[in-house]
Amino acid sequence: MKILHVTPFFKPSWEAGGPPRSVYELARRQVKKGHHVTVFTTDGFKKRLDVEKNKPLDVEGIETYYFRNLSLYMAGALNFTLPYYLPLVARKKIKEFDIIHIHEHRTFLAMVAHHYAHKYHLPYLLQPRGSAPKVNKNKLKEIFDKIAGNDIVYHSCKILATSKMEQEQYKNYFPLLDMDKVELLPNGIDLDTYKVLPAEGQFRKEYGIKKEEMIILYLSRLYSTKGLDILIQSISEIIEDKPFIRLVIAGPDDHYQDKLEEMISQLKIEDRVLITGPLYGKKKDEAYCDADIFVLPSQTESFGNVVVEAMASFNPVVVTRTCGVSEWLNPDNSVVINYDKLELKRALLDLVNDNDKRIKMSQNARKRVMSTFNWDKIVDELDEIYQECL
Repeated sequence: MKILHVTPFFKPSWEAGGPPRSVYELARRQVKKGHHVTVFTTDGFKKRLDVEKNKPLDVEGIETYYFRNLSLYMAGALNFTLPYYLPLVARKKIKEFDIIHIHEHRTFLAMVAHHYAHKYHLPYLLQPRGSAPKVNKNKLKEIFDKIAGNDIVYHSCKILATSKMEQEQYKNYFPLLDMDKVELLPNGIDLDTYKVLPAEGQFRKEYGIKKEEMIILYLSRLYSTKGLDILIQSISEIIEDKPFIRLVIAGPDDHYQDKLEEMISQLKIEDRVLITGPLYGKKKDEAYCDADIFVLPSQTESFGNVVVEAMASFNPVVVTRTCGVSEWLNPDNSVVINYDKLELKRALLDLVNDNDKRIKMSQNARKRVMSTFNWDKIVDELDEIYQECL
């Protein structure tokens, strides 16, 4: 099968969050299964990639086009990509494919892919990856939907949602949508990465964290909807009786770190909170390995890949119900709470105070990941969905 993935960002633009990693893992496994896979993407998120632009490159067997963005500022700060050379290639290239897989629908790339898919009568499916919500009645999203977004959604042969929460979002925002074509499919992780974990203590050694200190780890973008405000407030109260707690905040800044540092300073907990910046590869794995508890208290999250990564690293996790991944979990392998400061504080304290519970939960978490979030299994399910579109 000849498959085209259309995505704003791709390997190695990991600072753009979970979607680039998910598309990469998906594409490379499709290649292993014998499919011919092409990716249309852009040349970077907040910095330009050092790759040749606007021509096909071989990325681990994946034919990849990195189209030059007109403006990195619009891509990074405004989340608007404008790869101006894309239409010239798409006009000739798209008709070669059997199916098109569009990731995130409110993008210029999605507009172009939809236009030529419609022109050449090609099926395409849409995977929103959290792009459905119109936060605070966002006018730009409403305008885009009137111009192109509604057509992209309604004309798709299938829509992939990573959670029932995301399914409901499409039901609410696109009332004319036939919900029978919305399929539920989780994200996965590269299980091979977690077969052998790093030696314990490397992260603690690098950042000067003592062995007797208990690490509560947050690893995701530093952004206003991620619940970092209630996390910091909870930690400030917890350390009054548990001074051995160290909160580690890791991830790329998305216009929020200054506010976090101001909050930490006002609460006078600078010595109990460490902000590391983004961690990738081995450094990220070492952070998971040395963490005692992982937390993702987001107000909204279409899935939350980092939760699965933490579970694969034997971390007990605390996650809000507004994260899509929570639907795939149960009380044996995680703590799922409402988005509420008091609930967050209680959940963290419960794990801090119960070593046996942390150990048992971490073991169950690892088992859950191995059985549910296997990319090879997910790709097999996706192949069946593709076939329904053909």
